[in-house]
Amino acid sequence: MSWHPQYRSSKFRHVYGKAASKDKCYDCVPITRNVHDNHFCAVNPSFIAVVTECAGGGAFLVIPIKQTGKLDPHYPKVCGHKGNVLDVKWNPFNDFVIASCSEDATVKIWEIPNQLLNRNITSPKQELLGHARRVGLIEWHPTANNILFSSGYDYKIMIWNLDIEDTVLSKPVKIIDAHRDVVLSMSFNTDGSLLATACRDKKIRVIDPRAGTVLQEASYKSHKANKVLFLGNMKKLFSTGTSGWNNRQIALWDQNDLSVPLLEEDLDGSSGLLFPIYDSDTHMLYVVGKGDGNIRYYEISPEKPYLNYLMEYRSPLPQKGIGMMPKRGLDVAACEIFRFYKLIPTKSLIEPISMIVPRRSESYQEDIYPLTAAAQPALTAQEWLNGVNKGPLLVSLKPGSGPMSSLPQFLEPELLTETTDLSQQQGGGRKTALEDMQNPREIKESIKRLRVEEELLSAKQMCFSNGFDIFECPPPKTENELLQMYYRQQEEIRRLRELVNQKEVQIKQLVLKLRNLCVDPGNY
Repeated sequence: MSWHPQYRSSKFRHVYGKAASKDKCYDCVPITRNVHDNHFCAVNPSFIAVVTECAGGGAFLVIPIKQTGKLDPHYPKVCGHKGNVLDVKWNPFNDFVIASCSEDATVKIWEIPNQLLNRNITSPKQELLGHARRVGLIEWHPTANNILFSSGYDYKIMIWNLDIEDTVLSKPVKIIDAHRDVVLSMSFNTDGSLLATACRDKKIRVIDPRAGTVLQEASYKSHKANKVLFLGNMKKLFSTGTSGWNNRQIALWDQNDLSVPLLEEDLDGSSGLLFPIYDSDTHMLYVVGKGDGNIRYYEISPEKPYLNYLMEYRSPLPQKGIGMMPKRGLDVAACEIFRFYKLIPTKSLIEPISMIVPRRSESYQEDIYPLTAAAQPALTAQEWLNGVNKGPLLVSLKPGSGPMSSLPQFLEPELLTETTDLSQQQGGGRKTALEDMQNPREIKESIKRLRVEEELLSAKQMCFSNGFDIFECPPPKTENELLQMYYRQQEEIRRLRELVNQKEVQIKQLVLKLRNLCVDPGNY
């Protein structure tokens, strides 16, 4: 396993996987027998979609998330494709819109009614006709509304603007023709300005999707990549594949230098594919093996050794595919930080697996639930196509919270200044991207409120350490207790620094907004 020190401070060292009880699983589901290397499952807080077996074309099931137990054999399907469905993905900003792609070389957009299905859905909301051969992958843009990427066996990646209201779209807004073989995997960075791909020619590429140009290309011989993933804002890529000896292998890369991996490690000699899944909120990486029942999970750190092995969830039942619940659908009362939906075709079963941080308290644990991506887009499709980059809107998982920011969680102040200067040069001093306030008085009040919050936070820190009252907590009596207290305090200091950095970025944004108001008051 990955090298790790004897003692390492982490909130997630004891995370464990818990399979749902039989009555909370989805039974008698006819899971597809297609051998394509995809997840075959997509989940949101309202529905679970799974590709199914269907005679005379392709179909998938859309099951309400709370409708567990045995599935009716005559349950309605979404069946409009003429070939096998290869991939399904929910719109991240609309729980009732799903995209599917198929061997019939089409991509279809479906609108799911909010009441229980009583008949098959055969008419899509939109149909995308552009690929010459079957379409194997689709991905929604992470921050822009109604931007969809599709990749086919014609070696092309196409970008579609679904804001166009035509029912049939035959012209994508952009075609990326940078590959000489089939694209096996696509992944976006946090703001969707970069696209990483893994290709059947065993090369990893980092692409500017709007320009269609390849920025970086890896031609490392001893690692044959099948899947690639951006690791949030860490400016690193993670890939899974095989070594020269056909062992399953993982590798970590610097996104600005793909000549040699930062880390390379053989896992085992199994033949099944490895699906990498990254949670940017907790910095945890999950590696799911296709054809086995294992889920390995690691914690990513920005410095060596980069990859810290935590634990492995094991099950005797092999998985064919996997679905992931968005963070807004988790049970925060049970300290659930991730949830998988495991497809088990041998038993026609979909089994939820919850990753849980063991905590005694039943109250909301703010330290393991940082701000996460909300279900609202940060940009319109046209804004993104025009060159605007913006991080996801952030929201707290605490019940009753709303969207709080449109910045990435760890945005560097220098990057913010450069972006603002660029927008002023392009627009001749027009308004900045974040326009939540309407007049200077509101901006000044917001700055004042943020500073008051910082003062309260520092005052609170004087009395509390990692959630414990230091006046009530007895002093450590042994060296081991002293070490534990020290590491808890270090973790708390790191978390508070991150919070202060976020507040400073917000204050700088508001100051820039105020400056723009003074320069160009006529637009307000």
